[in-house]
Amino acid sequence: MSALICGSFAFDTIMVFQDQFKKHILPEQVHILNVSFLVPDLRREFGGCAGNIANNLKLLGGEGAPMGTVGADFIPYADWMDEQGVSRDYLKEIYGSYTAQAYITTDQDDNQITAFHPGAMNFSHENKVSDANDVTLGLVSPDGRLGMIEHAEQFAAAGIPFMFDPGQGMPMFDGDDLNRFVRQASWLAFNDYEASLMQERTGKTIEQLAQEVRAVIVTRGGEGSLVYAGDKLHEIPAARVGQLQDPTGCGDAYRAGLLYGLQNNLDWEVTGRIASLMGAIKIEHAGTQNHGFTFDEFNSRFKENFGFSL
Repeated sequence: MSALICGSFAFDTIMVFQDQFKKHILPEQVHILNVSFLVPDLRREFGGCAGNIANNLKLLGGEGAPMGTVGADFIPYADWMDEQGVSRDYLKEIYGSYTAQAYITTDQDDNQITAFHPGAMNFSHENKVSDANDVTLGLVSPDGRLGMIEHAEQFAAAGIPFMFDPGQGMPMFDGDDLNRFVRQASWLAFNDYEASLMQERTGKTIEQLAQEVRAVIVTRGGEGSLVYAGDKLHEIPAARVGQLQDPTGCGDAYRAGLLYGLQNNLDWEVTGRIASLMGAIKIEHAGTQNHGFTFDEFNSRFKENFGFSL
């Protein structure tokens, strides 16, 4: 099966402030806030959900291509994708726009101040699912609001099963929007917070949602994940982590594992464990696309964690 991964591309500029924000932001003075932070440590990472998921799926040997909108500043990211062998066939450059940008400043207490510029992501609806060839599996991940709505509609109209993964895009949709996505999708994927928000806005429990789709997947960080498939609940253990480095992008790595399992007709017990290990490998590395492995290395670690080989 060939997957079309609809979602965002972004540059993540991450800065480290070697002090505490609370020493420099005075509550009684926030009405005249004017602060400056010296950030000697800075790195720029390639990110965005579609980019991250496609990169991880490629590492697993899965078949898939991302679809997204980018700006004229995308050249270094494009070069990286070429190096990794990830398709750029369905990327559209938006004239006069920047690629989406996140500027994240973290202090010594792990507090964060983030500014996000969506840029070209706001034009994601200009891409059409029909632009892609031989697609048999889809994913709608965080992107521009209209793009997410239209891509879901296009997958459904084409009869292509797809996974709906709203992620940080969840606040853009009300209960009617979300229930429409449920009617269109084949699978739903959330973290535990998003699952709670989904239940609140749709008025349906996870068990009820699972009756409307093939499966609902809920990740719970270090506590593993749950797969609700029909009347059956699969409890997926978390894979062991060597050194916890950076959780950013773990959900995207996990979703690449889900796509790989679906592409290869694997059962949920195996698919969930592949996804779990993908998240564990990612969390051991800073950035969202700086990890790598061979299939033999992955299989060996899989057996160490779960007691059997792929």
